[in-house]
Amino acid sequence: MTPHPKKLQVLRWLPNGWVMTRGSRTGRRMHLTFDDGPHPEHTPTLLDLLAKHRARATFFLIGQQAERYPDLVSRIVREGHDLGNHSWSHPQFERLDLAAQREEIDRTDKLLTGFDGRSRHDFRPPRGVMPRPMLFDCVRNGRRIAYWSYDSLDYSRRPAAELIASARRYPPRAGEILLLHDDSDLSIRVLETMLPEWAAAGFSFETLPRGD
Repeated sequence: MTPHPKKLQVLRWLPNGWVMTRGSRTGRRMHLTFDDGPHPEHTPTLLDLLAKHRARATFFLIGQQAERYPDLVSRIVREGHDLGNHSWSHPQFERLDLAAQREEIDRTDKLLTGFDGRSRHDFRPPRGVMPRPMLFDCVRNGRRIAYWSYDSLDYSRRPAAELIASARRYPPRAGEILLLHDDSDLSIRVLETMLPEWAAAGFSFETLPRGD
């Protein structure tokens, strides 16, 4: 299984202002993104690791988690990272009607605004599921969906050594958007090895280009 999602074959034809599948195309930049946090145990350790390597990332937060751990959200912003919207409760979006989907997104945005002052945040749908009505509703309302171009597979709970081997076998390219998670220590163990290697290859680690 390669880290490049098959869905990209379709998504890459959509305007980047609708569904972002690639980041900056200038220089050797890489965009680390973390879903499903903040987590009281793993997010602080991850933030320490990112600070050690002068890496900036985008955190796609679940609204319920952000409400539960506001100090962690404040720290994410304070240390130069960006916030993204990953819905309020991480439901199965394909089972919700459009009104319920909007509520999941809007409620999370309202909460995140209180931390970073931004009125709108890129949205990453749970599990990457994009029902067509939701996609068109986001387009009509000028809300960008942030997908990814490189899947770390850390949610598979495979051994860290196996994920590291995959990252070396299929190295990220410039402008890649990496999908990772901060609700376990698996991404941390992978990044402890790969961040120095990627940095040695000339990569810098930056937040996603903003669409607002």
